Amino acid sequence: MSWNICVIGAGKIGQMIATLLRASPNYTVTVADHDLKALGDITRLGIGTKQIDARDADSLAKELTGFNAVVSAAPFFLTPNIAKAAKEAGAHYFDLTEDVAATEAVRELAEGSETAFMPQCGLAPGFVGISGAALAAEFDELDSLHMRVGALPLYPTNALKYNLTWSTDGLINEYCNPCDAIVNGKLVKTAPLEDYELLGHDGVEYECFNTSGGLGTLPETLEGKARAVSYRTIRYPGHCEILKLLLHDLGLERRRDLLKDIFETALPRTDQDVVLVYCTAKGLINGVLREKSLINKSFARTINGQVWSAIQVTTAAGILGVVDLMRTGTLPSKGFVRQEQVKLNDFLKTEFGQLYRAGDVTRQNKAA
Repeated sequence: MSWNICVIGAGKIGQMIATLLRASPNYTVTVADHDLKALGDITRLGIGTKQIDARDADSLAKELTGFNAVVSAAPFFLTPNIAKAAKEAGAHYFDLTEDVAATEAVRELAEGSETAFMPQCGLAPGFVGISGAALAAEFDELDSLHMRVGALPLYPTNALKYNLTWSTDGLINEYCNPCDAIVNGKLVKTAPLEDYELLGHDGVEYECFNTSGGLGTLPETLEGKARAVSYRTIRYPGHCEILKLLLHDLGLERRRDLLKDIFETALPRTDQDVVLVYCTAKGLINGVLREKSLINKSFARTINGQVWSAIQVTTAAGILGVVDLMRTGTLPSKGFVRQEQVKLNDFLKTEFGQLYRAGDVTRQNKAA
């Protein structure tokens, strides 16, 4: 069955989502936003648009009537309104938010709903949670699961060794908000920028540290089933030390508006990027202590004659892979749906999940 999709948000990720949907025989797509200039960019891609104000949930619900699903690529603070409007319109709901409070609002709306509500899709949270759950399921007894994701410039030049590749508000949330984790079998909150580690892949050295939101609901699912579960962001070495100077020593964690202005003024955006997913699990299999890793490395690429960044491709593929599983009846069609309910192999077989296969999903196994 073909689905009619409304994508809310005409930014870089919304454009990628709409482009992939338009190219599929299984979907028709309309992009909605309040910004006429952004909608003009969508129109030039040959995709239908409508101007809406997502701050008004009641009028938005009328605009969403007739759509099978709503995909929110809007800022996280609009999530509750868009989810509420989708419910009133009788549409399935998907979003990209990493914000914990916004996800709780979606979870409340999902109670007793006749349609599905699936927040935290995309890359992290999203694909990384699907991957982590797949790794965890391979163990008879899981000891630890550590998930790490980085969206990085291929050619770092500044002291932060970083360029903006996605939402600045989302980035600041990750750096400043408390982080969910499992420590000694218990669900806890940990501090961002802590639990520092170094790792290497393909001859490149990276650093990792705690950030907020990337685990989604996975810690709830694994509480009591694992000793340790964590999510860390991957950066090039030196990034974390400068962040601590900015956020802690200079107090910009209390001036997020100023921090956003600094980032957007000083850090250029780039489409020459790489996305690295690096998940590692340890536990018992047939009584033997084993360690397994799942690694995915994706680069910018040309799709339908246009160059798209790695973060655009992986984020859009993450949310559309689960949309496709919902369309085909593979996922529950009512209530709150978690990322860890998605089987990795099912996801990678979808027309959108195959974009991750192009990034080479590899597994590494060894005795611990």
